[in-house]
Amino acid sequence: MARLLWVVQKPVYFLGRQWNGVDIASVVTLTAIHLIALLAPFHFTWSAFWLAVALYYVTGVGVTLSYHRNLAHKSFKLPKWLEYFFAYCAVHSLQGSPLEWVSSHRSHHQFTDTDNDPHTPNKGFWFSHIGWIFDYHKRFGSYDGRLYNVGDLKRQNFYKFLHYTYPYHCVACGVVLYLIGGMPYLVWALAVRTIFVLHVTFSINSICHMWGNQVWDTGDLSKNNWLFGLLAHGEGWHNNHHAFEYSARQGFEWWQIDITWYLIRFLQIVGLATDVKLPTELQKNRKLLFNKISSIEGRFETKVK
Repeated sequence: MARLLWVVQKPVYFLGRQWNGVDIASVVTLTAIHLIALLAPFHFTWSAFWLAVALYYVTGVGVTLSYHRNLAHKSFKLPKWLEYFFAYCAVHSLQGSPLEWVSSHRSHHQFTDTDNDPHTPNKGFWFSHIGWIFDYHKRFGSYDGRLYNVGDLKRQNFYKFLHYTYPYHCVACGVVLYLIGGMPYLVWALAVRTIFVLHVTFSINSICHMWGNQVWDTGDLSKNNWLFGLLAHGEGWHNNHHAFEYSARQGFEWWQIDITWYLIRFLQIVGLATDVKLPTELQKNRKLLFNKISSIEGRFETKVK
């Protein structure tokens, strides 16, 4: 553990900023996996393609259901065995340990679209999309590696174990895929699949704070974006989420497809998901941007008269 803390706590200065071991490892890892993905046309097989699609759903929904709605926002409860299962699926998305992911996301909601937001759009599209991944200090506020806002998870040995062993699980996944299906499985089911899931998730931080529409009075730049509602298993209804961050459901309208919510609802029906949180109609009416604009216009007309 002391060796891991040294990697976090000992930054070096180059290219105009400080970097620590985690930042450098992130650059190397993401560069390598993008380069491996370039081999995709030369190693295509249908079995590798469909396995990549299957793992896109397994790991992607792992992130949205576990890391995001279950652990970060406590939108519902699961039996521990099932909670840990979904968290382990999310580990293989290459988006960090549960402690890291939840910590940065809680900071995002605490400081949304300000300079203290880990992936603030104030630094431009590149930074909010992927540049923030290479800046440990920006993500967690310091180089001490303590992750102050996830005390609830740090009390659970399973999440501490995943935090300190996280890279080994991802490497093991690559080894298993290669042993089963050779280069096609490594290229498609690991590299291509991982890159797709990563950039879809990153787009919630960048694109969904720049392009789309706002329905709710959230006081930030969050937008609903139908494309990423589809690709990110319901996460693209991002203005909905920022209006009611505790909600287990993010696609509120019938046409707002929310794959993650459908799974949560199924788990609720069979008795596995409990304490499922949803906004009431009264809460929605209070938060509607249209109602706020209408109220302001009404007060303005009254003053004019």
